[in-house]
This record gives sequence, structure tokens and C-alpha cells, in this order.
Amino acid sequence: MEQEKKVGILLKAVYAGFMIGIGGMIYLSVENKIIGALLFSFGLLTIVVQGFYLYTGKIGFVTKIKELMYIGIIILGNYVGTLLAAGIARAASLGVDSTKLAQVKLGKGPGQVFLLSVFCGVLMYLAIDSYQKANHFLFVIAPVMIFILCGFEHSVANMFYFHLAGSFEPKTFGYLGLMLVGNGVGAWVFSLGTRWVQKQK
Repeated sequence: MEQEKKVGILLKAVYAGFMIGIGGMIYLSVENKIIGALLFSFGLLTIVVQGFYLYTGKIGFVTKIKELMYIGIIILGNYVGTLLAAGIARAASLGVDSTKLAQVKLGKGPGQVFLLSVFCGVLMYLAIDSYQKANHFLFVIAPVMIFILCGFEHSVANMFYFHLAGSFEPKTFGYLGLMLVGNGVGAWVFSLGTRWVQKQK
């Protein structure tokens, strides 16, 4: 039973990574950044509605140590999903290129990357938490547009961009690890804060 649960989580995580990859393809396909950011949100909207497992949408809701094991499975699935999406994009010659974007991200300092990842983690936690409470798609679209237009670092989206750019250097994986931690810290800070505020009420 536990093994079946892990397989199900992995599959849903692969789907989530793939959808983020599609969002990344859309973003890279249009010149207007605002339109690109808006259309990118289709990926997260699909993930939320379909119940797929995205790291940045799950990490802020972890309340038990055992759940961290599932987070590891989700990260793996997201990675595989973005890798598949990037591979298909290249094979289909879609004409999307993330080389410059990947270089810009890898050109930032570790401290900057961490802080930008924290901000993104906050937005992603608020996107899911607010959507669950208000059940309105704008709570998903707005945070996605904000993190993209502000240049915040989304670990799973960057997995896709790095895959598409063919960037598999040690620094790439080091920065992805830093982004994962930053996203998690941002989500957890607001998760703990909102739970504390609710208890005070």
C-alpha cells in the first residue's frame, strides 16, 4: 500500500514538472513578458485543478517529519517531468531557447539566488493557500505573474530552463539545490506565520 502511494506521488509529481515545462515553453515563445507571465500561469492552474504534486505547492504544508520523505519523491518527479518537457521541446524543434535566461540565473550570486528563491516560495505558498480558501483562479495567476516579472527564482521552473539550455554543470545543480531550500524557507515562514495568526483569532 505504501509503495503504491509513493508511485502515485511520483507520477503526479512528473505530471506537475511537465506542466511547469509547458508553462516555460509558453513564456519563452512570446516577446511580451507580461503576456508570457500570464500564460505561464496555465501550468500552475492545471496542477492545482488536477491535483498534481509540485514541490513549491507542497513544501509549505508539510507538518510531519514523515512527509519530508514524500517531498523528496516530489522533487525527483518534478525534475523528471521538466526533463521530459525540455527533451520533447528540443525534439519537436519548437524554436524556444533558454540559454540566455539560464546564463543570467547562473550569473547571480548565491546570496541573491537564495533571497529571490525565498520570495518565490512565499508567493507560491500564498497562491495555493489562498486558492484553497477562496477558490478563485486569480489567487493562482497573480502570484505566478509577480514571481516571473520580479525575477524571483522558482526551482522547478528553473529545472526546465536549465534542461532546455543543456546546462548540467555542478554549479547548475548547486544553484538548484539553493533554490529548493530558498523556496522551502519562504513557504515555511509564511506557513508558520499564517497558522499562528489563525490560532490567535
